[in-house]
Amino acid sequence: MEGGGRPSASQAVLLAASTAITALLYSVYRQKARVARGLEGARRVRLDGDLRAVLLEAPGRCVPYAVIEGVVRSVKETLSSQFVESCKGVVQRLTLQEHKMVWNRTTHLWNDYEKIIHQRTNTTPFELVPAEGGAGVTVRVMKPLEAAELSLETVYEKFHPSVQSFTDVIGHYISGERPKGIQETEQMLTVGTALTGVGELVLDNATIKLQPPKQGMPYYLSTLDFEALLQKQESSVRFWKILTVVSGFATCAVLFFLLRRQYRHHRERQHLRQMQEEFRQAQERLNAEGGEILKNACVVCLSSTKSCVFLECGHVCSCHECYQALPVPKKCPICRQGITRVVPLYNS
Repeated sequence: MEGGGRPSASQAVLLAASTAITALLYSVYRQKARVARGLEGARRVRLDGDLRAVLLEAPGRCVPYAVIEGVVRSVKETLSSQFVESCKGVVQRLTLQEHKMVWNRTTHLWNDYEKIIHQRTNTTPFELVPAEGGAGVTVRVMKPLEAAELSLETVYEKFHPSVQSFTDVIGHYISGERPKGIQETEQMLTVGTALTGVGELVLDNATIKLQPPKQGMPYYLSTLDFEALLQKQESSVRFWKILTVVSGFATCAVLFFLLRRQYRHHRERQHLRQMQEEFRQAQERLNAEGGEILKNACVVCLSSTKSCVFLECGHVCSCHECYQALPVPKKCPICRQGITRVVPLYNS
C-alpha cells in the first residue's frame, strides 16, 4: 500500500489480472452452459419413414437444431485405407507428426516437443441410414469437417525412430534439439459406424440434409450416443463453473485484502488526526494557562507570584523576597517612585 492509501502497482496489477481471468473463465462457462442448454433442448428425431413428414410439417421444412442417429454409408465410392486392407471409410485423415526433445535453458531439462509437419484429410459424400435398415430413408451429411466433434477411429499408427550417428548426437546436444522420430497416423470414419449427428435438419427437394446450424450452435458428428454426448457437455460445464468459482473467490480474497489494508490505513490516519487535534488543544490550553501565570508573576524574578502593593504609587509588581532585595532607597520597579510603605497582597 502506497503512502496515499492507494494500492501499489503490483497489487493493482494482481487485482486486474485476477478480475480479467475470472471474467474470461465466466465467459467460457457461459458459452459452455449455452451449448449444453441448446443440446439439451435439441429436437430428437428418428431416422424412419415418418422423418419426411416431420420435415414437411416444420416451418420452412427445417428443424433448426435436431438430433438424429444412424449408420454411416457412402453415397458413391468409398475411401480405402493406405495401410489396412479391406478398411473402407468416408473420411480419411493422414498425419505426420515430429517428436523431439528440446533443451529448456530456464529449467535445464529436456522437454518433449511435438509438431505436425504434414496433414491431409480426404472426404467423400456419405449419408446416415437406419441401423436396422429397410426404411429407405437416408440423411445426407453435409460439411463434416466443420463439425466441432468429428469422431475418427485410428486405424493405423506407427512410430519411425530417427537414426543418429555419434556426430549427430554431439550436434544435437550443442543445438539443444534431439529428434526422436516421426509418427505416422491414419484416422478414418469407417463405413458402418454408428453416428450421432446434431445440427440443422432440412428437406431440400427430395433430399434430407444434416448441415451446420445457423444459430451459432455447435455441429456434432460423434460416435457417442446422445445421452453420453450430453453428459460430456454437462461435465465440461461443471468443470468451467468450478474454475470460475475458484477464480472468483481468489479475486474476492485479493479485493478483501486491499480493502482491509485501505481501511486500516484510513483508521491510522483518523487516529493520527485525532492525536494532532488533541495535541493542538493541549498546546492552546497550556499557552492560555502559561499566559495567566506570566501575568501574575513577579516582574523581577518572573517565578514567584506578586505579593506586595507599593505605596504611594499602588503598583503590584513584586514578590516579598524581591522587595527585600531592592536597593535602598527602595523604588518601584515599574514607575521608579519611592516606596514609603508596603501592604501585603492576599489572593482569595
